[in-house]
Amino acid sequence: MDVLYLLVPISVVLVLFIIGGIWWAIHRGQFEDVDKEGERILKD
Repeated sequence: MDVLYLLVPISVVLVLFIIGGIWWAIHRGQFEDVDKEGERILKD
């Protein structure tokens, strides 16, 4: 039971990092035009 005092905060921090990374990628335009790269490969 004592290990939960360590694992729960680590899990919360990990989830916050993941949410922050997704938020950062969305706001940096990572997912703006997903089809462009696939079409670019076919046109080369």
